[in-house]
Amino acid sequence: MTQAAPSIRVAGPALPNLPWEDRPAGSSAVVWRYSGNPIIPHDLIPTSNSIFNSAVVPYGEGFAGVFRVDDTRRAMQLHAGKSADGLTWTIEPERIQWRPASPRAAEINEFVYGYDPRVTWIEDRYYITWCNGYHGPTIGVGYTHDFETFYQMENAFLPFNRNGVLFPRKINGSYAMLSRPSDNGHTPFGDIFYSESPDMVHWGRHRFVMGATDGWQATKIGAGPVPIETSEGWLLIYHGVLTSCNGFVYSFGAALLDLDEPWKVMYRGEPYLLAPQAPYERTGDVPNVAFPCAALADPATGRMAIYYGGADTVVCVAFAYVDEVVDFVKTHSKV
Repeated sequence: MTQAAPSIRVAGPALPNLPWEDRPAGSSAVVWRYSGNPIIPHDLIPTSNSIFNSAVVPYGEGFAGVFRVDDTRRAMQLHAGKSADGLTWTIEPERIQWRPASPRAAEINEFVYGYDPRVTWIEDRYYITWCNGYHGPTIGVGYTHDFETFYQMENAFLPFNRNGVLFPRKINGSYAMLSRPSDNGHTPFGDIFYSESPDMVHWGRHRFVMGATDGWQATKIGAGPVPIETSEGWLLIYHGVLTSCNGFVYSFGAALLDLDEPWKVMYRGEPYLLAPQAPYERTGDVPNVAFPCAALADPATGRMAIYYGGADTVVCVAFAYVDEVVDFVKTHSKV
């Protein structure tokens, strides 16, 4: 059956080469898994113990990204990678060697660790945010023009913080970011906050966005992929965590934020969109994890590809239609 033209407008350039697989016959799922998952195995490069929680963007005629690679020492590293089709990837065997973006940024340029990156194009470059080690976890910020040379800027916030996710354009003249203040451990709590910056260095005007609630998001939540700008608001896919008798369980759902004041939540879906149920999500270094870090949407078709980590071990992809996700969030909203 041919999908109708999208009714919800999505900002951004057309992505005719967006990875895609039709919803399985007989399925009514709003988000469905790629039949070829995982798309990146744990041992794609010689030194990798696991590759997961990674971010990709359109680049040139194909795609590029920054990947979390935990090596065989179990050190958390960031590596660059490229792909022609968004499904088959080549990842650089050596980690990214950050260059300081300024003499002052060189003061914090000693690499400690890096994990769970996000990547977005803003104005004239690809910005990368990640969980950076600087006296504990905080939000590192850097950029690249070509996914060959990378520059590290000042950390956005004091420790402790995770899940720093930039909006893909300025809002009311300022850069904008979501983050999840935390502690120095594995954080058995966590809410999402919004911050603004005039220059991508000095961050302030912090605003509470939303917090943990119940069910699949009862313990903590965190921003996932870069928000998608739609005519209905910012579509935010976020992860939620519940604490079971066997530990944390990571799923993901969605919310719609106000376009001009993104700390205002207009709709928030109560059910999850995807929970760890496939074998590669339930079994791995950290069982029961589906952790989204990138979402690409094609304005022409309304198709969306969501990249997520499975069980802190592999990279997977799932598919959806923006129209259907937005309708799902509105129909099942807690707000």
